[in-house]
Amino acid sequence: MSSLEDLADRIERLVLRHEELKRTNALLQQQLDGVSTERDSLRSRLAAARARIDALLDRLPPEPLAVPVAPAARNATLDDALPASGQE
Repeated sequence: MSSLEDLADRIERLVLRHEELKRTNALLQQQLDGVSTERDSLRSRLAAARARIDALLDRLPPEPLAVPVAPAARNATLDDALPASGQE
């Protein structure tokens, strides 16, 4: 009868392990649901941000054409462009 008792013990341990795994699975499913919800929220926020950026880009004026700058003007500094203090 020892083998019958051993079998009953193994079955009891198996049932306990099964219940433990079910609880673990339920907790993991809750975590997965939470992460999935957060992911969906972040995707939605990202799409909204992209839409706002696209709207802002549409409001920007077109890029101006490049205007050639004379070599002397390239070397000028701000001080050269401003009148000296005390002179008018």
